[in-house]
Amino acid sequence: MEPQVAELKQKIEDTLCPFGFEVYPFQVAWYNALLPPTFHLTLPGPTLAFLVLSTPAMFDRALKPFLQSCHLQRLTDPVDQCVAYHLGRVRENLPELQIEVIADYEVHPNRRPKILAQTAAHVAGAAYYYQRKDVEADPWGDQHISGVCIHPRYGGWFAIRGVVLLPGIEVPDLQPTKPLDCVPKRADRITLLEGFNFHWRDWTYRDAVTPQERYSEEQKAYFSTPPAQRLAFLGLAQPSKDPSSRPAELPFTVHRPKNPQNPSRVRGWLSPHVSPPASPGPSLP
Repeated sequence: MEPQVAELKQKIEDTLCPFGFEVYPFQVAWYNALLPPTFHLTLPGPTLAFLVLSTPAMFDRALKPFLQSCHLQRLTDPVDQCVAYHLGRVRENLPELQIEVIADYEVHPNRRPKILAQTAAHVAGAAYYYQRKDVEADPWGDQHISGVCIHPRYGGWFAIRGVVLLPGIEVPDLQPTKPLDCVPKRADRITLLEGFNFHWRDWTYRDAVTPQERYSEEQKAYFSTPPAQRLAFLGLAQPSKDPSSRPAELPFTVHRPKNPQNPSRVRGWLSPHVSPPASPGPSLP
């Protein structure tokens, strides 16, 4: 790895890795080469970028402390807001650089994604993006089959959170790192893609490789909760619909109903010793 890339990677890792994130460098050209022009990043090909993903540890190291802090604003998804906060810290900690951050959920006004996260993860060498084209003589006929990334250490127990772009920093000599093909057999790829597309609620596709770490039952229960119900699940007060009724930045607030159906859910996010029961399916975090 080039010294400049290694130095910048280390600085970004110093900001993110203690909180359960991983960082992988890539060139914009590698990403653009796999996509039609509509999805290209509009930067010179040699521009340096970093793929950011979260490991299972992010839940305890980043999200829980974030919820106990005063950073929670009137957004609908605490995890997205937590990730945005930590990605923002990268910019704050490198003020001498021009930095653009694209979160995985960001879209253009026409709803087209600003970044195809799984493609970015593949070209950065972070996780292998298994798609239908990776199965010879596939058995699915006219069915639509979505692809899925598998991490060599975490299997499917991770999430791609976004990219950090460094306009003006070009690294034409950076050599690509191929993602590890950790599901090389055709039969296993079929099982993986069928599990992801048709049985994702049972979580089993995430064990396509034996992971070093999985999501906790508490974490699974959170991601199994419909997004509109997650604030209530956490025991958080719902954001006001009237923007004039509250200040722009709100402290973390615990909502304690008079007769909660499951009081452990309210306490659990303030105490690592309390975990809600397992829930049957994820929302693909």
